[in-house]
Amino acid sequence: MRDEEFIRGPVPMTKREIRLASVDRLELAQARLLIDVGAGTGSVGIEAASRYPQLRVMAVERNPDALALIRANSAKFALDERMDIVAGDAPLPLAVSADAVFIGGSGGNLAAIFGWAGELLVPGGRLVINLILQENLGEALGALRQAPFVRADCVQMQVASLAPLGSGHFFKPNNPAFIISCLKENTHDRAL
Repeated sequence: MRDEEFIRGPVPMTKREIRLASVDRLELAQARLLIDVGAGTGSVGIEAASRYPQLRVMAVERNPDALALIRANSAKFALDERMDIVAGDAPLPLAVSADAVFIGGSGGNLAAIFGWAGELLVPGGRLVINLILQENLGEALGALRQAPFVRADCVQMQVASLAPLGSGHFFKPNNPAFIISCLKENTHDRAL
């Protein structure tokens, strides 16, 4: 999906190349439920649901403007039946077991959200986090060592897109992003 296809507003959106890499790292081919935390416009959950027809998405978001955008984008892409929109701050009580959790926004609650995600994920479930601040990256890597996750991997992506400039073109850079992915440990796994 192109970024231009999404209904946008005053809410950050995970850009296409980062979104595609994140959805790939979630490994959703056999997944039934993805929880999208800090869902923003809903772009990651909607991209995932569009690619994997068996997938339900639970979008958790606290911002009223973002909640309206998630609803609008879910309707636009005819995914209302597979998108559950939850208003609130994570961590919050959810009576579900998830195959994957994506964290696009944490509201400064990373450690608590990691513990919460660890409780919601099935053993072997995937956790993927997108970050842009280096301070948050350090905090996330430290917090993951205390949570029930193994095989942490992190990449930094820098994407630039061709854009017009005067009579020519240049590559306009987007913000660099860090993508962390890991698994909830099984009882026989134990090493980050």
